Amino acid sequence: MVYKWLNNIQNWLLPNVCTLCGQAGQEHLALCVDCHKDLKFIGNSCLQCSLPIEDTDTSIVCGQCLQQSPAYDRALCLFTYEAPTKQLIQALKFHKKLGHARLLGTLLGTAIKQQSDKLPDCILPVPLSRKRLRERGFNQSLELARPVSRALNIPIQHRLLERVRDTPPQSQLKLKERHKNIRLAFQAGQHTIPDHVAIIDDVMTSGSTCHEVAQTLKQAGAKRVDVWCVARAVK
Repeated sequence: MVYKWLNNIQNWLLPNVCTLCGQAGQEHLALCVDCHKDLKFIGNSCLQCSLPIEDTDTSIVCGQCLQQSPAYDRALCLFTYEAPTKQLIQALKFHKKLGHARLLGTLLGTAIKQQSDKLPDCILPVPLSRKRLRERGFNQSLELARPVSRALNIPIQHRLLERVRDTPPQSQLKLKERHKNIRLAFQAGQHTIPDHVAIIDDVMTSGSTCHEVAQTLKQAGAKRVDVWCVARAVK
């Protein structure tokens, strides 16, 4: 209630301006109607990995997941990783545009409300290594998780896992190298692992990071792991 009250005052004193074009934004959203339409939403997709598929059946799992199922059970990715979403994410990560996290997290939270069959016990932002956290000054996944947590009334538990290996960025590696790069990079902490956990990250590319996080969670006692990402690389 307090957050909603403060948010209403902020919107009254400082009306939302579209992050992309500078025109008046929508209520409670720093995005105008036209720019909202320009975002490349993922339509029908694989229930498990969220890659777009042509089938209109929303319960379909793609052939790749049927052959080699990832450790996570469900994935919901909101946009394809291309302009303008790509620019918003890169500005967040590399230029500290934290306002983009509020915008993207709000959009993600709205989609989860509409599409998720069952909400988890908690949200886990994908952990950064201590070195990367010092360099960047913040964890973009945690910043994205905050508005999602508020929208769904689900707690964030960012200490369930820690990153115990500082690995090269996945984006710098070929697809075949990514799984090996991230292997054994995470470790469960001292906290009890809830039965149902949702991982939040900014972009899913190969799915290797989310697979490794989910596998670590399940080895520590989780029974179901979902993945929620702002964007999905599809090329």
